[in-house]
Amino acid sequence: MQGFILNLNRVKDEDLIVTILSAESLDTLYRFYGARHGVINLGFKIDYEKESSSKSTIHRLKDVIHIGFKWINDYKLLRVWQDFCTLFYKHLKDADELDAFYFELLENASINWSRQNPKRVAIESYIKLLEHEGRLHKELECFICAAPIVGDEISLIRAFLPTHKSCTHTFGIKKDALIELFENKSTLFLDDKEIERLWYILLEGL
Repeated sequence: MQGFILNLNRVKDEDLIVTILSAESLDTLYRFYGARHGVINLGFKIDYEKESSSKSTIHRLKDVIHIGFKWINDYKLLRVWQDFCTLFYKHLKDADELDAFYFELLENASINWSRQNPKRVAIESYIKLLEHEGRLHKELECFICAAPIVGDEISLIRAFLPTHKSCTHTFGIKKDALIELFENKSTLFLDDKEIERLWYILLEGL
């Protein structure tokens, strides 16, 4: 099966506990260190097998093949990708069940990652995630005071919840650009400064 590595924890003798998101599940597997093993890293997409063990409740990770991205050697792109994947681990690690949506979201993001500013890809992907989970607040009412938001700018807090600038004293986003993002999953009308602001909100957690 194929999956994205969302988390790595080193244990004794450089063995690894690896968390992988596949289309079917979120797997936590044990990988023994060895000279024949290829290098794996956070954010990598791999083909792999799971092997049960009578000595442990954690399945063993085996027969790993790295499925490289065209942009994998671009450090700047890889770093942003790894930050994005880390958010998914924190968001999904306690989930009882997962559907294929999350794997497909990362799959599509990885394809588009080098075609435009990757932070734009991440933000557009996040809007799709919020909508899928029923957490996208398209109603322009302040999450803090519950009053309607009028004017040309809207502030956002974690989970892209809309607020008045006066309620949160944070950087504002153009209303028309935000409506385009929420309705059409497009960052087309957001400038680079607004993208950076949204990226830092995204880093607070999915």
